Amino acid sequence: MFLRIFACLLLLPTLAFAVTVEVVKLYQPLSFHNTDGAGDEAEGGEPIQAAVMARPYAITGAIPEDLVKAVAAPYQIASNATGYDVKDANLLNLCKVTMSVEMKGAKLLVRFNVSNLEIPEDLDLVARHVVRLSIAAIRRTLRDYFKGIEDEEAFQVSIAVTGTNEGNATLKDLAVRFKVGE
Repeated sequence: MFLRIFACLLLLPTLAFAVTVEVVKLYQPLSFHNTDGAGDEAEGGEPIQAAVMARPYAITGAIPEDLVKAVAAPYQIASNATGYDVKDANLLNLCKVTMSVEMKGAKLLVRFNVSNLEIPEDLDLVARHVVRLSIAAIRRTLRDYFKGIEDEEAFQVSIAVTGTNEGNATLKDLAVRFKVGE
């Protein structure tokens, strides 16, 4: 009897720390550098070597905060090409854009900090492409995950761009607000 009680006491912490892992469709802003591929179109209609693409992702944690943070997770595009050795294709990481995410009441606040933004030489992109694609990835990830939720469960999303300087101050114009669950 004593051994059963002792065994149950040992198992209790395991049950208390159980974690739910869910596989979701995660959209990310990906670079196609070092490839011959063209992705999305720039604002003027010209194709660029980047796109917002979906992939499966196993997630745990607070939803929607950790779901949005996952948009910046590193991603190595699989390839059978011997010369293609890109360790991370995520534009946020390649261009040193950081992101903070928090819920304030029924509003999700996302901030892209571009104070360390740096476009690598081998990326044929501008900062606007990086931020625009990153915002699109968040919007698509949230809309896909929350499709079909009831109107009373809908929430506002506010995306801002911080850390701008004199050379990239127009990035603040990309700030957007939208509702998830309509």
